[in-house]
Amino acid sequence: MKKSRFTDSQIIDALKRAEAGLTVPELCRELCISSATFYKWRAKFGGMDAPLMARMKELEEENRRLRKMYVEEKLKAEIVSEALFKKVVKPSRRREMAQRAVQQHGVSIRSACQAFQISQACYRYVAQRSMEDDEIVQWLLRLTDNNRNWGFGLCFLYLRNVRGFTWNHKRVYRIYRELELNLRIKPRKRLVREKPEPLTVPEHCNEVWSMDFMHDQLEDGRSIRLLNVIDDFNREALGIEVDFSLPSHRVIRVLGQIMAWRGKPQAIRCDNGPEYISATLLHWVSGQGIRIEHIQPGKPQQNAYVERFNRTVRYEWLSQYYWFDLDEIREFATQWMWRYNHERPNMALDGITPTQRVAMTA
Repeated sequence: MKKSRFTDSQIIDALKRAEAGLTVPELCRELCISSATFYKWRAKFGGMDAPLMARMKELEEENRRLRKMYVEEKLKAEIVSEALFKKVVKPSRRREMAQRAVQQHGVSIRSACQAFQISQACYRYVAQRSMEDDEIVQWLLRLTDNNRNWGFGLCFLYLRNVRGFTWNHKRVYRIYRELELNLRIKPRKRLVREKPEPLTVPEHCNEVWSMDFMHDQLEDGRSIRLLNVIDDFNREALGIEVDFSLPSHRVIRVLGQIMAWRGKPQAIRCDNGPEYISATLLHWVSGQGIRIEHIQPGKPQQNAYVERFNRTVRYEWLSQYYWFDLDEIREFATQWMWRYNHERPNMALDGITPTQRVAMTA
């Protein structure tokens, strides 16, 4: 509002002089104002003194300020109501909504920031993406595409421990979230069980091996079996044998092939399957000087190392494809076993690979 060049006392004095008998043209000529201005003064301030006139101006200014606040709050409410159907939780999303409100509705930046509860510094912030961030993006997309069951933990440990990058986990996780690569965690009902006795952790290679069977089907419906053998010390996959049937003599042949390059174990842990309790296998094992440790029936947690390995096999590659024949599975299992031993970080080994565990203890 334009401020008058006459003070309140000057306007009141001019009105009193006109009431005293001074003609309006003479007064207007003396004050260099128009007659319309004089009549506006008289219509507005006639019969007032200076304090009352000042008070009225204060009330007018207060009324104008309240009207402006009402209009701003109403506009804020309309802007926020339009954005209710969108999820505006993160500051970056709220910044986008504030910028859109400024462009479409013409509101001030201050009002838009107040409506979406962000600071003006956040509104004016411009992200500066570095070349390293682009490299992290490429690595994360490549890892999650090749390993669809890998979460952030495995991706970060692979980049840090296997590839040797020094990126901070917070930086990698920020980009991981921006790419929306988070896996949905399906809640499961936990059954209350007695706490099992902890498994003994071997201190050297070839101290204890574990073996177990898995079952699956080919594309034509035929059932297949997988025999998994691991070293409990460093969780290294020693062999994955695939066939329609794996009787005890096949188990003996597989163990003999592994011992040819790995050496003999002191003990082998397994369940009570017919292949593991057969006289043929027990006689061969005793001849090799190896101890067989059968777990108690109905307690697979006593063979937890290989059970955890079976889960990794199941969810990382076995259940993700329709297998055409045995040769396809055998070739894929061989390639995956090498990646598992040399490139895949293992959470049970503090994020390093089985081969790195052997190198550290050598």
